[in-house]
Amino acid sequence: MSQSIYEIEVRAIDGSAHSLERYRGKAMLIVNVASQCGYTPQYSGLEELHRKFAEKGLVVMGFPCNQFGQQEPGEEREIQEFCTLNYGVEFPMFAKVDVNGEGAHPLYRFLKSERAGLLGTEAIKWNFTKFLVGRDGQVIARYAPQVKPEELAAPIEKALLA
Repeated sequence: MSQSIYEIEVRAIDGSAHSLERYRGKAMLIVNVASQCGYTPQYSGLEELHRKFAEKGLVVMGFPCNQFGQQEPGEEREIQEFCTLNYGVEFPMFAKVDVNGEGAHPLYRFLKSERAGLLGTEAIKWNFTKFLVGRDGQVIARYAPQVKPEELAAPIEKALLA
């Protein structure tokens, strides 16, 4: 397991690979997303957070996941088109990942080990679980899918000041 979030490699939705090192010094809001979920309209709120806080140092990051009710069946190109056309998403989107199980992406293994969910469980329960990571790379908080992006404005502002 990675010692630091910055050691983790990710693949952007266009297929390019890079390390999270490129986001050192920024706060990150990392979200497992899906296009056919009851929470899908949260893309609008996530994009609003991106537009409001990007210049202040926030990076909203969407990681499509098909592990919950097969609600993200599309290929990366289709996912990107859906997000752009329907929600005007400009924040970084990444390749589809698993967040639970043997094949869980190293990023999600790291996030879950740093911040357990309800009653101490590590497993992600559904799409649109959100992790707020501080400018120092420490996981500040984990938010349940029903927590709306707009409810995160105050914690994000606090993370950006730290």
